[in-house]
Amino acid sequence: MELKWLEDFLSLAAHRSFSRAAEMRSVTQPAFSRRIRSLEIWLGAELFNRTSYPVTLTQEGRAFRETAEEAVRLLYQSKASLQGLGSGQLPQASFALTALHTLSTTFVPRWLTGLRAEIGPVGSRVLPENFALCLQALAEGGYDFFLTFHHPSVPLPLDPQRFPHARVGADQLVAVAEAGQLAAWRAAAGPLPMLHYSRGSFLGLLTSVAQSLPGAPATQVVHVNENSIAEAMRSMVLEGHGVAWLPEALISADLASGRLERVAPALPMEIRLYRNAERARPIVEKVWSVASRDSRGYAETA
Repeated sequence: MELKWLEDFLSLAAHRSFSRAAEMRSVTQPAFSRRIRSLEIWLGAELFNRTSYPVTLTQEGRAFRETAEEAVRLLYQSKASLQGLGSGQLPQASFALTALHTLSTTFVPRWLTGLRAEIGPVGSRVLPENFALCLQALAEGGYDFFLTFHHPSVPLPLDPQRFPHARVGADQLVAVAEAGQLAAWRAAAGPLPMLHYSRGSFLGLLTSVAQSLPGAPATQVVHVNENSIAEAMRSMVLEGHGVAWLPEALISADLASGRLERVAPALPMEIRLYRNAERARPIVEKVWSVASRDSRGYAETA
């Protein structure tokens, strides 16, 4: 078994295309395919389902992915450690986290600071993505954890046995408008112009829940943000284009300065950390232990 086979396997698991993965590994596709097949023969198991496009990991492939990631990481870590003997550097374990874009900028930095205070120096790999891609990354075994907003009106399609969760924080969805424009819209006595997330997006679903609550203003959609990134919606609101429902942590400074004004009662949300129970390296268990303890603390104070 060769190290490059493991790197080939991880490249194909990430790109889900033999041609793309071969290109990234700077090898011809026939040679790349032979190396993947050699790994499968050595393991005695099929790692990829080749009958679908894009290719997907088999159950055996998902189980092997964490082993391959850890083996490659440890080998390169040992190499760096040997080359840097005497430098005082200590090897670090790492964990992989996928998170919604907004949480990556508002919650993750502070959360990682607290986590490292609890368990010591630890590396991390963060994938900021939309909801669907975050779910896919967690379910396919490439990431240890998924950080997301949660509201009971929008259940997540995750098996609680394979993907348990812990509550690690809270936020709320707030309808806001640029302060100068809001007075003019209210004086006109018509529906407020609404900036909406794309159909089916997670924040779009939460917005629909919030908009149905008592006290929500009458609106008409004037703009749809197809990438469903809350940061882009914030910029549109600040330019006076309309009302949008945004996580409060993202706009707290704008509210404090008076640049934005609340339009309706807020929708409370949990911040949940979901884990892939099939990934059980020691560092993953340490992170989960801290998250589970925090979750119990939230339950006791609720």
